[in-house]
Amino acid sequence: MELEKKLSAYGDVEINEPLAKHTTFRIGGNCAYFVYPKNQIALMRILDIAKNAGYPYKLFGKGSNLLCSDEEYHGIVICLDRYMNDFYFEEDGVCVAQAGCSIILLAHEAMKHSFSGLEFACGIPGTLGGAIFMNAGAYKASMSDILQSVLVQKDGECQWMEVDELEYGYRSSRFQREHDWIIVGAKLKLTKADQQEIRDLMDSRRKRRLDTQPLDKPSAGSMFRNPEDAFAWELIEKLGYRGKKIGGAMVSTKHPNFIINEDNASAKDIAALVDEIQRKVKEAYGIELHTEVERFNWKI
Repeated sequence: MELEKKLSAYGDVEINEPLAKHTTFRIGGNCAYFVYPKNQIALMRILDIAKNAGYPYKLFGKGSNLLCSDEEYHGIVICLDRYMNDFYFEEDGVCVAQAGCSIILLAHEAMKHSFSGLEFACGIPGTLGGAIFMNAGAYKASMSDILQSVLVQKDGECQWMEVDELEYGYRSSRFQREHDWIIVGAKLKLTKADQQEIRDLMDSRRKRRLDTQPLDKPSAGSMFRNPEDAFAWELIEKLGYRGKKIGGAMVSTKHPNFIINEDNASAKDIAALVDEIQRKVKEAYGIELHTEVERFNWKI
């Protein structure tokens, strides 16, 4: 109760909150405390409280790239998407935004300002912070292409880091290795373009997603990264795994690189299907398939 009281001074707090409510997989056990910081100062104080109390913590956005275990998380989940989601556009195409901002919303707002560069992100159901963390991308474009600098909280203070300091690669960044670094905001560089052309491109991509992706079922988007000189979906297709089920988890019949929560799947169902696909692809083609989706709160 004392910890709840301390946290409540700086944000909205939910106790024993099901993480299944906060992930696009609709999977995950309860966490001890789920907190929405009111602002950046509140975030810094919540981190101090967690460390002083000896509680582990995890930053969440919209839970779109996570496979949370079915077990309880005896820690604090800090979610930025309720309050830390402001954004600003400058006349020369600079966009400054907080980490909790929806990347889909940001793409649409950029279009309304006639700025191009975020069209690839118009269907990514996550936050700016999450997209920066994993270097999210689509249609041969990614966050690092438009990223100028990132506001990072580390070692008890915030500082701007330039994109060339962050070791970006295909679905990877330095943030995935620096576990104590927290993405607070970012500066993007967009380009002026015709608003109708931007809108038309976003509309065509929306139609393509609806036609090719299982958006009617809970999932975490693309499960596997594409290996060099191959497409993950084609490797899974060649295995004959389209529609393959383990428990309530299923390889989508619409897109084989999507694993969906077809029927009240557990995290273990999803993980078992992922592990089996990785093993079969390795046996058949000698290729290591790596996931885009992060596993959280799993005992190793």
